[in-house]
Amino acid sequence: MSKADVVAAPVSPQYLAWLAQERRARISVRAAQIAILLVFLLLWEVLPRAHIVNPMLTSYPSALWPTFVELLQATPRQASILTHTWFTVFATIIGFTAAMVLGIAIAAALWWWHDLYKVLDPYLVVANAMPKTAFVPIFYIWLGATLSIYGMSLAISLFISILMIYSGFQGIDPNKIKLAQTFGASKRQILAKVVLPGSIPTLIAALKVNVGLSLVGVVVGEFQSANIGLGFLIQYGSQIFRLNIVMTAITILAIVSSFMYLAISWLEAAVMRRR
Repeated sequence: MSKADVVAAPVSPQYLAWLAQERRARISVRAAQIAILLVFLLLWEVLPRAHIVNPMLTSYPSALWPTFVELLQATPRQASILTHTWFTVFATIIGFTAAMVLGIAIAAALWWWHDLYKVLDPYLVVANAMPKTAFVPIFYIWLGATLSIYGMSLAISLFISILMIYSGFQGIDPNKIKLAQTFGASKRQILAKVVLPGSIPTLIAALKVNVGLSLVGVVVGEFQSANIGLGFLIQYGSQIFRLNIVMTAITILAIVSSFMYLAISWLEAAVMRRR
């Protein structure tokens, strides 16, 4: 039978109604998200102007764009805000990538040598639970002003990555591993063909967690040691009591975080479609 002879099955009214319901649900969710943002911005603008909250401590949304335009102009003493943003984004990408690569490699080693996991498990848990901000001055002394920022980004995101990815490796169906062993697969082949592909949802979840943690690590590192970056700009604005600079930098951080989240969501959708 040729394709031309195949008659498409009619779409049922129930299916069309379900599609319409799903579309309305997506629109409702998006509308609620936009409404929450608009209410937040409205309250942020109105409450300081009504002096219900101190405007010196919060600034206004309407002051952010003029401040952004002002900060676009580089001076001999101050870089452009685009330079600050790029430095923070670049450091986040480096820390985020390093955490994922090392996290996958170490988790694979722990899966390969289970006795090694038994030895290192309490140390990994304690290292993940420790407040990483306490290491900022230590990293500054050890690594210097610039490398300490990358060190903070890596320290905050690495241990949670190892624990999450290893947990995903351990969650692979043991029957799939036994089936691969039955066909004579080596341990390396099981890792490459069964464990890693089966852990893709866990890897995507680790990506989502890491992108935020890496950004937090970079900003915390910039608070302490940098003379460039959005973290430095927040610190600088608070020191001279110009909260419009602080709020502008925080708003840009929120926009950067949103774009990173959207990029990972797009990657997740693309990967899941192929699976």
